[in-house]
Order: sequence, then C-alpha cells, then structure tokens
Amino acid sequence: MKKMKYVLVTGGVVSGLGKGVTASSIGLLLKECGLRVTSIKIDPYLNKDAGTMSPFEHGEVFVLDDGGEVDLDLGNYERFLDVQLTSDNNITTGKIYQFVLDKERKGDYLGKTVQVVPHITDAIQEWIERVAMIPVDGKEGPADVCVIELGGTIGDIESMPFIEALGQFSCRVGVGNFCLIHVSLVPVLNVVGEQKTKPTQHSVRGLRGLGLTPNILACRSTMALDDNVKEKLSQFCHVSAEHIITLYDVPNIWHIPLLLRDQKAHEAIFKVLNLPSITEEPSLMEWTTRAAICDKLHEPVRIAIVGKYTGLSDTYLSILKALLHASVARGKKLIVDWVPASDLEDMTEIENLDAYKAAWKLLKSADGVLVPGGFGDRGVQGKILAAKHARENRIPFLGICLGMQIAVIEFARSVLGLKDANSTEFDPNTRNPCVIFMPEGSKTHKGGTMRLGSRRTYFQVSDCKSVKLYGNRGFIDERHRHRYEVNPDMVARLENAGLSFTGKDQTSQRMEIIELPDHPYYIGVQFHPEFKSRPGKPSALFLGLIGAACGELNAVLQSGLEGQEKVNCETVNCPSNKKPNQNGYATKPTNIITDAVYSYCNGVHS
Repeated sequence: MKKMKYVLVTGGVVSGLGKGVTASSIGLLLKECGLRVTSIKIDPYLNKDAGTMSPFEHGEVFVLDDGGEVDLDLGNYERFLDVQLTSDNNITTGKIYQFVLDKERKGDYLGKTVQVVPHITDAIQEWIERVAMIPVDGKEGPADVCVIELGGTIGDIESMPFIEALGQFSCRVGVGNFCLIHVSLVPVLNVVGEQKTKPTQHSVRGLRGLGLTPNILACRSTMALDDNVKEKLSQFCHVSAEHIITLYDVPNIWHIPLLLRDQKAHEAIFKVLNLPSITEEPSLMEWTTRAAICDKLHEPVRIAIVGKYTGLSDTYLSILKALLHASVARGKKLIVDWVPASDLEDMTEIENLDAYKAAWKLLKSADGVLVPGGFGDRGVQGKILAAKHARENRIPFLGICLGMQIAVIEFARSVLGLKDANSTEFDPNTRNPCVIFMPEGSKTHKGGTMRLGSRRTYFQVSDCKSVKLYGNRGFIDERHRHRYEVNPDMVARLENAGLSFTGKDQTSQRMEIIELPDHPYYIGVQFHPEFKSRPGKPSALFLGLIGAACGELNAVLQSGLEGQEKVNCETVNCPSNKKPNQNGYATKPTNIITDAVYSYCNGVHS
C-alpha cells in the first residue's frame, strides 16, 4: 500500500498573508501534476466549528454537503481543487478536546492522567491520518497527497499543541513523506525601497525552535524577491535558494498557481517528498486563460450587495467568488457596490443624511441587486426597501436565504397589503407571519441546530427561469443553512397574488425557490448556491443574475450552462487548432479575446 504524502502550510510574521490561497494553489499545482489531492484546515480556536462565530470575527461560514459549518478556507480548497470536503476536514481545538474528553469519560484511557502530550497530540495525529484517507474527488481509494493548513501565526499560544503534534507527525510519517512550506512576509520599506528579510528570519527561527524545519519558503511581498535577498534568506533560514518562492501582489488570485508553477514549486515539493518524477508537467492552461481574461475585461456590470456585514468583504467571500465566476463567464468586468442595508432606512435619513443618500445612489445605479443571507433584525427594513426597489423598477434581483424571506415579506406587505407582515425572527407577535421558525429547530442551542448541508429541491414549474438555468432538470441539490422558512399556510395567498414558488422540498411543504414570472429577473432561494460555484463552472442562478444585469439573459437561458466559460485548448488557447507552442498556447490568435490571452501568455507572468 502506498504511503500518504503530507504538505504542511504554516504562516509567520502576521496573519492575513494568504495561507489559504497558497495551500489551495499548491493543491491545484500537484493535482495538475497528475496527483490526487485532499486538504485539511486546522483552526486552533476552542469553538467546535465556525457556525456560532460572528462574520466580523472570522469571515463567512462555509457550508459543506454534509452540513459542516467550517472555515472559509475550505471554500477556497473546494473551488480550486473542485472537490467535496467533509466537516472532519476542518480540525478545531474544540473538536479535538471534545474527542479526547469523550474517550476519558468512557474510560478508554484506563485510569491514566489525560494530558496535552501525549493524548491531545496523539488525537491530532490520528485525526489527520484518518481524514487524509477519505476520498474527496469522487474516485475510489485515498488521495496521493494531503495538504494541511495550520491557521493562525507561528507563536500563537493556542496553536502550540498542534505545532507539537505536527512535529511528532513529521517523525511519525518519516523523511520523504512530509514537506513544510512556511508562508512569511518580506516587507518593502518605502523610505529606502529595500526588501527586509529580518521578519522572516525571526519567524523561521521561532518555527525551528518549536521543532519544525521549513523545506520551502513562500515569501509574500509587493514585488519579486531580488536574488541577493533570496541568498540572504537561504543563508539565515537554512533553506535552499531554489526552494524560496516569491508570492508577489497580482491582479487576481487565479495568478497564484501560475506563480508557483513558473518558479518550479512543484519540482521542489516532489524533491522533498521523494517522488520519483513529475507524472505530468502542470500546464494550468484553463487557469492561465481565465486569469488573463479576467485581467483584460473592461465592460462593467454593477451589482449592489445589500447586506448587514458590508464592512468586511470576507463575510460574503463565496458570494463574491460566485459573482466573479459568472461575470467572467459572460465576459464582463464585475463591479461590486457595497450597500449597508441600514443606510437605506428612514432612520438613517434623519441621523445621517449623507450616508442615506450615498446608499440610495449606489442602489439606484446598480445593474442588479443581491440580498445575501444573515441573522438578526439590524438592516432588515433596508433589505425590504431594496427588494421593493428591484421589484417595482424591474431591476434584476437575487435573494439568498434571508434574502428570499425578505422578498416574500416585501411582497406580502406591498402586494397583499399586509402592512404588518413579518418574520417571527424579527416580530414574534406579528399577525401575518410570512416566515416562521422551523419545527425541528432548537430554541435553546445555536450550534449545529439549523437545517444544514445538501438538500434536494424539486422544480414545480417546467417553464420558469430557474429550471432553464439549471438545464431543465427535475431537481437540484444545493446547500442550506437556515432555521426559519416561508410559512406554508401563506403560500396559496402569495401565489394567487402572482408570486410563484417554483421550487419546493420533497414534502412540498418547504419553499425553496420563488420567482416573479412577469419580472425580467426576480428570484429568491432558500439555499446558498454560491457554495457550489466553481471557476469555469459558475452557479446557474448567479449566471442568470449577471446575464440579466447586462441584458443577456435570453442568451444565457437558451444556452443553459452547457458551454458557459468552457475554457480549454480547443476553444480559447488554440482557436485555429494550430499545434501549441512550447508554452502550450496557439502561435496565432484569431480574435480579440484570444489575442489578449496570447499576448499575456507569451509575455509571461509579470
């Protein structure tokens, strides 16, 4: 039986260097070399999962097929590697301690004193080995390589048990089966314009002092590292200069795998992991083309995101990625206008007139409106006003989770004339509850008690926009995260007034999709389609929103998803079916967009 290979990605100096994107890009690069790859994210916080954490604290909560509420980096892994991960692929201190304490209560430790070493550290190692063997790419058998990202920064007190466990783990799996990539910062001081290596030196020294020695350095900087800087880092960090990689600032993150490939990161990893030879030379043709196209787009499409957490873009990371996937597929440059929902409300007009005017100006200038999910009553009235503006002015609208519930409430108030229509989440005593608490939900425990994970939606109408966007299928499977639902007792009244419930669950009692048939594009969904959007395979509903926003919905509906942004050698890179040149790209571009790709590819990645 072949031995699993492990690649550990750690971070130093400061947080927010992009370890998640780096780990995802490394996984993609290895996958392009012909290896099967899985991923694990370690989060040292005590929470069992990310489900109860504020988006301001930790960014969005990413939801997996199995209902796991996990760190947003697992979304990056899924998008880059096109895999389906499980909740066990996200390890937290809370999960590990609960696992160990449950065993202690059962008496599994036979009266021994339970300690961080060896019991916690052993549990971490056993968890990694177990999860690494779970196939995530739809194929039989385990992957070849497991990429592990350790969250936080080296030196954080909460990550110490994981550092110790991973140091033991490197010995446990043996030389040639473990590669440590340390992501660090090489700042450039504006005063002198010099790349400073001291922060990375200290970070590596701290890492070595904890029992881990990096094999490869991935250095974040504003520009490529000078050769003399690499030599200095090599000397003081004891890492070969060939194993020092620069991750400098790029226009979009799709360039990161290309940077790694161009600096032969895959060859360095293969050498450390004692792999005999590269199975396939990583061409990354689709990624190169997609990154180039994204850089060259100029025709704008403006989408207003009306939300509660607009001050932090990571809160809506998957929504941003899904919008980007769809806009690139339609050849449009995405411009997102962040509209704080509460700034649209009457109270803001009284308290802060400038903010009120600015919010409405953004909303009215948008080509499309998106109201994402959320919790709590802050900004709800502003979201209702945004939904009303989109409905009455025939602006393309997509409401997700709470966004769909908001659309139902607005319709009941404005069309049915039920002025006090509301959700029991915001007004428990409303006489017209359009949205109610789900019977199976818990009112005493928050964590893991929502309707979570992949659930099936059955289309009720054969001639509607959503079913056409999904390729005229009878049902779809999408991911959910909610504890409130549209009140089934009000569905008949809403339908009689013109609101169409085009998708329902298997019982036909739970509403999943709403549409206004006579509106250019007005769709609300209870699920989160953004979680399954991929580069090159955009979410159907986001593709519809972008298509409607730029006046191309009919073209999207006619073609469905078949052929949307199907970037490959035959369609973009090699338009005339000429033999590719040494870089894998056609020697003669034939139109504007392929000319942009051609000039980028042959000008190399600068």
